[in-house]
Amino acid sequence: MSDTQTHIDTIGELVKDIKFTMMTTVTADGHLHACPMTTSEFDLAKKEIWFIADASTQTVADIKANPQVNLSYTAQNNKDYLSINGKAELVANPAKLDELWSPTYSAFFANGKDDANVQLIKVVPNGAEYWLSGNSVVNMFKLTASAITGGKVADSLGENASVRF
Repeated sequence: MSDTQTHIDTIGELVKDIKFTMMTTVTADGHLHACPMTTSEFDLAKKEIWFIADASTQTVADIKANPQVNLSYTAQNNKDYLSINGKAELVANPAKLDELWSPTYSAFFANGKDDANVQLIKVVPNGAEYWLSGNSVVNMFKLTASAITGGKVADSLGENASVRF
């Protein structure tokens, strides 16, 4: 298996265990705006990451003006991190909405799946970078030893890799 495929598999495993992301968009004023989103579907083989959003939000307005986004995932228990950059598309596809919809989304839309504000967002990733922190107990001892001896250990505290799609 190639290094690229290994990295893609690692990214897939990270997202499988982290359902929520912070989606960062660029506002009309050029500022960054981030909001939490639930990842509805993640398929790097197809280069598709799907979300269900509210069409009346700042996030959707930002995507209309500038489709560049970043998705930030954090696994609290392992202290693993993932950043994916890509281009967002606002999609109208009733069949895809049927596929992704779950009753949980009804809490956000007065008319459920038929609400006029239901908006599909597909992110086509350009690239990603992840940081795996490794074993927290081992890292704690490495950091403590470094503080006492003054040596640098940051490079041995986990794994970091980047991949382009």
